[in-house]
Amino acid sequence: MPDVGDVVTARLSVAPSDGTTLATLIVTAPDGMPSLPVVTRVEANGSVWTAPVVYSLAGVWRLSWTVTGTGASVEHELVSVAPAPGAPGSGRVYATTTDLANYLHAAPALDAGRLLADASRMLDARILAYCWYDTDDAGLPTDALVAAAIGRAVCAQVAWWGEVGDSTGAAGVGYGSVAIGSVNLGRSVTSVSGDDSAARQIAPQVWDELRSSDLHDKLRLGAVGVGW
Repeated sequence: MPDVGDVVTARLSVAPSDGTTLATLIVTAPDGMPSLPVVTRVEANGSVWTAPVVYSLAGVWRLSWTVTGTGASVEHELVSVAPAPGAPGSGRVYATTTDLANYLHAAPALDAGRLLADASRMLDARILAYCWYDTDDAGLPTDALVAAAIGRAVCAQVAWWGEVGDSTGAAGVGYGSVAIGSVNLGRSVTSVSGDDSAARQIAPQVWDELRSSDLHDKLRLGAVGVGW
């Protein structure tokens, strides 16, 4: 699977083909914007046509080939493109992967950027939205001690997910009725919610970080919401 920023060579095999064969390519980005037709070049064997493609957005791209002359056809290909590794997500993120590495005293996971973004969003919705502290126009804390405490809290949540082996709540989702051969497994439907997972809980260390004595009146905790 290519990543955003990758430059790849799209290829199309045409058989039969001869001197009348011509292949062109239109590339449609995930936002629906198609490129102008690209006249591709033919490789030495005379049957494989190629064209450069630059993947500038994450999502599903459509490659549409049109062949005229001998071997005339229309071919379509869908290509799934991942975000660039380590690319920041949307919303506020209160800690970096360096912060996480220092907090863990260990190398972070390769998906640490996503985990920090998820933990920041979770704490935003369930804790920080009910707190009082000074922020800038982007909603980030302006006091260095508050920023450090929130950053440690986010790292604590990521560390908790590492301990429980789940960051989404999927482990708390059970099953209603499942049949495997002659074996039937059952579970009460009322207990299949992802809320059952420890991943949906606020890590105990989060509260320790946000209630640190050095914060004094810089950060005041309010009534905490539920869900995220």
